[in-house]
Parts: sequence; C-alpha cells; structure tokens
Amino acid sequence: MNTIAKDGPATEEPEAYMEGRPAGTAQQMPRIDLPWTAYAAPLRTWPAQFHNKLFTPSDALQAVHSHQRVYIGGGCGEPLVLAQELVRRAGSVREVEIIQILTAGHAAYAAPELAAAFRVNALFIGANVRGAVHAGRADYTPVCLSEIPHLFREGYLPIDVALISVSPPDARGYCSYGVEVGVTKAAVESARLVIAEINPHMPRVWGDSFIHLNQIDRAVLVNYPLPEQPQSRPSPVYAAIGHQIATLIEDGATLQLGIGAIPDAVLPCLVDKRDLGVHSEMVSDGIIDLVDAGVITNRRKTLLPGKIVTSFLLGSRRLYEFAHDNPMLELHPTEFTNDPFIISRNDRMVAINSALQIDLTGQVCADSLGTRFYSGVGGQADFMRGAARSQGGKPIIALPATALNGQVSRIVGVLDAGAGVTTTRHDVHYVVTEYGVAALYGKTARQRAKALIAIAHPDFRAALHETAVAHGLA
Repeated sequence: MNTIAKDGPATEEPEAYMEGRPAGTAQQMPRIDLPWTAYAAPLRTWPAQFHNKLFTPSDALQAVHSHQRVYIGGGCGEPLVLAQELVRRAGSVREVEIIQILTAGHAAYAAPELAAAFRVNALFIGANVRGAVHAGRADYTPVCLSEIPHLFREGYLPIDVALISVSPPDARGYCSYGVEVGVTKAAVESARLVIAEINPHMPRVWGDSFIHLNQIDRAVLVNYPLPEQPQSRPSPVYAAIGHQIATLIEDGATLQLGIGAIPDAVLPCLVDKRDLGVHSEMVSDGIIDLVDAGVITNRRKTLLPGKIVTSFLLGSRRLYEFAHDNPMLELHPTEFTNDPFIISRNDRMVAINSALQIDLTGQVCADSLGTRFYSGVGGQADFMRGAARSQGGKPIIALPATALNGQVSRIVGVLDAGAGVTTTRHDVHYVVTEYGVAALYGKTARQRAKALIAIAHPDFRAALHETAVAHGLA
C-alpha cells in the first residue's frame, strides 16, 4: 500500500498560484530539474513489465507536435514538471492548443512571447490565464462542468495528448488520479496519447478514480509536493454571509460548496448542525474539522450514504492526507458529480454558489465583468438545477452587497452591458448577502425587486428603488 511521501530525494516545492490564495503566502516557483538519478529508488519497485514506459520529461514531451490539442490536468493535480517541459518545447512546435480548466501552475505557456507556439483554450478561466484571455492570446469556451467530458468523448474537442499527474501504482498496476478526477478521466480515456507524472505525494483516493499502467503510454517519475491552496480566513463581511447561509441549512442536509471565500466562510458556521452530507464538485480543508467534530457524517444522504462525494480537491497538504486511502471520501468524474439528475437524488440538497452581480429580477452573472470574461460557468448551473429538483433542496446564490470597497452595488437595476447570465432568473431560489436572505422562488418580478433591495447595502437602496419604479418593478 502506498503512502503519501513526506520527504524524499529531488524534492522541489512548486508555487501555489491558485486564485484566491491568501496574500503573502505564495512562494517562488523554482525550476523543477529532476536528474535521472532521482528515479533510482522508485525504479527498484517499478513493475518490470512496464519499464519500457519510463521516460525523462524531455523525452516524454517529444511526442507533442505542432497543431495538436493537448490537455493539461487541472487544479492541484496539474503535472507541473510536464507543463514546464512543454514550455521548453516552444521553439520546436507551432500552434499547439492547450485545453485546461482551473490549474495550479504558473501557465507559462500563456506568455506573450510563446503565442506562436501555444494557445490556451480555457474551459474555466483562472487567474493564471485571465490576462491572456483579455489580451486575445487565449480563448474561453463557455460550458457547464458536467458537459466537459461530453466534449472530449463525442469529438467536439478531440484530445491528441493528455498530460496528467497520478499516484504510484499498486501491486496490480493501478494508479489513482488523486486530487483531480473531474474532467481528467474523460480526457485520458479520449486521448490518443497519455503522458503521466507518477508522484509519491499524490494521494490514493477512493471512487471512480483509477487508471491502470496499461492506459499510460509514457510515464515520468517525479517527486515534489503538490501545489496547495490553504483555506482563507473570512473577512467580517464574508463571515456575516456565512452566518446568513447557515440559517438555511437544516440538519441532515447535503451540501455543495463552490470555490472561494464564501464557501470557506460557511463551513465554520455549521458546527452546531447534525448529520450533514457532502456532494460537491470540489471540497476544501474546511470539511475536515466538521468531519472530526461529527457534523459531517453523511448518514442521512439518500445517494451514496456514508460518502463524501466530489470530483476534485482544492486545499492544503492536510486535505491530501485526509483524502489518502480514506473510504469516507470518493472522487468521481464531473459527468457524475455534476449531473443535475444525479444531484437531485440527494434529498435536502443545498447548493451554495457565488456571483459577481445580480439584477432586480434575479438574473445572475458569475463569469464576466461586463464584456470581459472573468471565470466560467463551472458547476453553478448544474448544482442550482439539481438542488431545485431535490426533495427539500435549496439552491443559493451568495455575494457581498458591494464591490470596490463599497463604491458599487453588486445588486443592480440591470446587469452591466455585455454581462453573461450564468443562472437565469427562473432558476434562482435564494439570494444571500451580509444583510439577509431574499427568497425569490415563486415570487413576482415586483416582489423579487423588493426582496433584493432589502438585502442590498443601505447606501444603494434608495437608488435601486428609483430604478425599480422606472422599470415598473415597484
């Protein structure tokens, strides 16, 4: 049985570039140069019949050619050595399309000087490629997280080469996808060639999360700690939002928590709840304390009771150690975790997602600032609809009442010009700010406007009321 490596030769710690990491915690990312001698110890236990699959990073990446489409594994499961080696190939390739979701690395392949070699196609925009998207050097494909595997499997985005990171194999040759099963499993099963980093720091997780060495064409042995995104400490505003959301969560509920400060703020507010469950596209460190406190038990889940179900992990080493060989936690592909019909099989499903802006009728923008793409659809639409169809479910949109240090209201008369509607007005049930909860489901447009104005920042309520009157909403 493999264990997560705590120390070892040739270890370099990559920088955690993840969006939302607390200020001042990022470290300089060293160049990861792993001499072949660093592989000597792993080679002694490597199954002999697979020795022909072992390559140096440089030799493995010789398989990437011009005009190919290359998938790079997401989140904290990004293969950082292979990504680095791909950049070194820039002088030898042209017009390689790189498919990615949110990734933990620096995304050096998106640099302006490499535009002739690489062009990113982001299925979710992270901070590391946002500038390239805004400058027109990278693309954004709007898509629900549940549907990304379909793009790969059905040939809408056929993958030539998949670059991934996995755990060491067990005695039968099975590796675990570890912290990111999500869309990676579908990319691997659709790719013509699979190149994998084998990293002893990758946890071995349960669920639909395994790949056999027979499915890997080229393997590169590495040894570095995974990138981390420690849980943020909520500001007073986010803490207040967390307390408001907690009033909507009943004992026995099953939770979905998205990415960012709001989910981090909700979890500490749930210590007095009982028998909560988790079915979510991702989980972070915050679940560990609630498991240890007996709050998250998953006993009352109606789908996979006893199990925390997710598709990727976004957190610190503490989370990775919690996940390693833990039968309570299962990782599955997003075509399972994010399928609204599967989500709805969890009774009392509570979906908590954030937004950038919401208008007085309940239209939610979560992926753009006006015409500028900011993030992506992610799993918001999937879980909002799944929770709405759950017996006793509650789909929740949460956001601070203001932005830019209180200068602008996030609750607006109309969305900014060009802003995308991530969640439609008829899919919104609850909206939460630090000022309270607006229950919109089944309400008229006039009632919605009144409820949303009531949870806006007091400085903006009069102007919002005037807008509502002008639009016939008051």
